Amino acid sequence: MQHLVFSFICPDRTGIVNNLSNIVKQYQGNWQSSSMHNLSGFFAGIIEIAVAEKNSQALIDDIKAIDGMNAQVAIAAMAEEKTQETIVLELTANDRAGIVQDISSVIHHNNGNLLKLVSRQNNAPHSGQLMFSAKATVAVNDANIDELIGALENLADDLMVDVSR
Repeated sequence: MQHLVFSFICPDRTGIVNNLSNIVKQYQGNWQSSSMHNLSGFFAGIIEIAVAEKNSQALIDDIKAIDGMNAQVAIAAMAEEKTQETIVLELTANDRAGIVQDISSVIHHNNGNLLKLVSRQNNAPHSGQLMFSAKATVAVNDANIDELIGALENLADDLMVDVSR
């Protein structure tokens, strides 16, 4: 089996996931994991598909041929054995330009590997002020976890960090 990782973007319309899943099924592929979102009128996502090597090129060609679909594909190598702890960070702060760069820089400089980041901008319930919130999954050596959390908390007085394992 090959593991294909597709990233795609196209104008949003009904039936995109149905079309993608029909193609995967047609080539006896197995939809492993995905993350898809509507962003400003576009539908964007990333999908991991396991498929027999003999069917992979036809599956790739059919997905890339979907009208309006801009898709990229990579063939995934075998995953390495996990040697780091995975933690989930829930971050909340007043929104400001550069906040994602600040957070990603702290994670990087504390030997963390950002595996997943989901962020959004909301209005605070009582004040209406713009708030940044994010959920980040990070792989980090156990010895670096406390340093990482401390560095994130020191980024700004208003940044709240909740950690779970």
